[in-house]
Formats: sequence, structure tokens, C-alpha cells
Amino acid sequence: QVQLVESGGGLVQAGGSLRLSCAASGRTFSRYAMGWFRQAPGKEREFVAAISWTGITTYYADSVKGRFTISRDNAKNTVYLQMNSLKPEDTAVYYCAQGQKGWTTMEADFGSWGQGTQVTVSS
Repeated sequence: QVQLVESGGGLVQAGGSLRLSCAASGRTFSRYAMGWFRQAPGKEREFVAAISWTGITTYYADSVKGRFTISRDNAKNTVYLQMNSLKPEDTAVYYCAQGQKGWTTMEADFGSWGQGTQVTVSS
């Protein structure tokens, strides 16, 4: 079983940037897809971005495409989410998750989740 710990959240003004990190331990990190999801108050959790086990393939929600970048460092067992041009509607708790296979974007395929980190974007 993998343990995932997110960090890097905080309060930022609209147009600003944040970089989220997710450190993994306990299970082979490099063999599995990783993803970022978010949940805003009163809303369902939604997919943000995913990256394949090799780091070659990435996929983004339309709402963040062109502004967010997902990456991973398998040597450090860490996945990142660089968030630029942040908008108030990006305000949410952000969760990283590990897939159960090398590539997936389906939430049902992500079996391990971190505790989340709050991102708040002020207007």
C-alpha cells in the first residue's frame, strides 16, 4: 500500500502560481499512473490531470489545460502539479492519487489517495 502526502497549497491572488507536490512511499511508485483531483465546497470531486508511469503521457481537464502542468520524478517518488494563471474557480482541496495501472484517467482506477491540500485563489 502506498502513502501519499501532498504539500504546496496555500492562498494566492488570481493570476498567481502555485506548485503542488505529492510524495509517495510504501509501494513501487514508478510503475503506476499518478493523478491530481480537486474538490470545491459543495461540489463533487473532479479530475484535474494525470501522468503515465513513464511520464511521457499526460492528460488534462479542459478547465486547466494550458495553465496546469503535471510532472513526476520517479527517482524522488514525487509527482508535481504546476499551476499558473490561477483563477478563483480553481479554489478547492487538491488530492493526488495513484493509479492501479501504468496509465489511466478514470477516477475509479485510482486506488490510493492523499489527505489533500487546500488551494485558495482570491479575486
